[in-house]
Amino acid sequence: MSTVISVEHLSKQYDLGVIGTGSLIRDFERWWARARNKPDPYAIIGHETDHQKLGESILALDDVSFTVKQGEALGIIGRNGAGKSTLLKILSRVTAPTSGVVKVKGRIGSLLEVGTGFHPELTGRENVYLNGAILGMKKVEVARKFDEIVDFSGVEQFIDTPVKRYSSGMYVRLAFAVAAHLDPEILIVDEVLAVGDAEFQKKCLGKMGDVAGEGRTVLFVSHNMAAIQNLCNRTIVLSEGRQIFDGDSSDAMSYYLKTTTETKTECSWQPEDAPGNESINLLKAWIKKPDSNDDGSLFTVDDDLEVGVEFINKIPGENVLDLTMHLRDERSVLVFVTSSIDKSQPSLQNGLYRATFKIPKNLLNQGTYTFNRLLFVKDYGRVVFEYPNVLTFDIIKPGTGRLGWMGAKEGIVRPVLPWNLEEINGSL
Repeated sequence: MSTVISVEHLSKQYDLGVIGTGSLIRDFERWWARARNKPDPYAIIGHETDHQKLGESILALDDVSFTVKQGEALGIIGRNGAGKSTLLKILSRVTAPTSGVVKVKGRIGSLLEVGTGFHPELTGRENVYLNGAILGMKKVEVARKFDEIVDFSGVEQFIDTPVKRYSSGMYVRLAFAVAAHLDPEILIVDEVLAVGDAEFQKKCLGKMGDVAGEGRTVLFVSHNMAAIQNLCNRTIVLSEGRQIFDGDSSDAMSYYLKTTTETKTECSWQPEDAPGNESINLLKAWIKKPDSNDDGSLFTVDDDLEVGVEFINKIPGENVLDLTMHLRDERSVLVFVTSSIDKSQPSLQNGLYRATFKIPKNLLNQGTYTFNRLLFVKDYGRVVFEYPNVLTFDIIKPGTGRLGWMGAKEGIVRPVLPWNLEEINGSL
């Protein structure tokens, strides 16, 4: 397939300290104070002023290069401030690069932020035609798609209402419908879909899949790893403006999560500093190999693991106290929930307690895991204390390094199950 987007050594630099108070007279007063080395008259006490930052600059993008083929769905992920939105704005011709070359073949329909390309005083109907004109479409072409756009957006009741009266969700619904249905060769979508509800997000992802299936190109920025993996075969990872990975989406997400997740295999507090409340104080939590003092963060698929918690129970009288832990993988998929009352447990009185359980070897697949919820539940129902993200650890294949996720088996778990293979005597 032909190349529709070519990015070569793209960089974007922003200079800090630009004057902009919102009115001409205030801008002049700020400029006049700076020219005389006087304090900024509109500075906030305790904050660095804009003109103190003059001369400073940041690289939002730094030497980024890639190509995109026709019909490809490309994901772009990275932390906040990594340069994702800046990249899309340059591709959409909203802003110009500082250096580098961008070549785009075909019409671009972009949805970068809520209300992009909409005039607030115009109605939804008028904005649909306005966006079509911006894309270079004739009125008759937009009219042919109009009913389909309105039906997809679900705002037909308000289509003749000025969009300034729309909620953010209605804005996004109509804006996405316009961007996706006016036949752009390239569809660019930023994280704005997070504004919509779950049903609409699913609908949008389905539409983007249809667009890619029709041979058009999709660029999709999202923090939703599942959405990226479902839609995009290829993903680029950005970090501090630099392109640090370009490849298969599953590998890209694993790489990103591996390099941004800090392992935490043990945490402990003194009683006076321990997290908790009037019912519980959490003193310690750990995951390790049983009968081992090794506090390393790397475990292999062949290791049995012990998970433990020490806590102070301050609930008056005798109570059945359930400890529940939720384990999620690096894509936030729930792997399992385990509870101390799964095995019969006596009532607890006030005192210091230790609770442990074991994860058998060859259960967890290679990857990074987090016990993202530790719950203390009283009398089979009421949560008396919750602690988030208590432990994070890696599972690797023996003989590999911390990036041992490469070549992992598919699936959340990888149990070694007993198979029996025998020859059956007799003629075929």
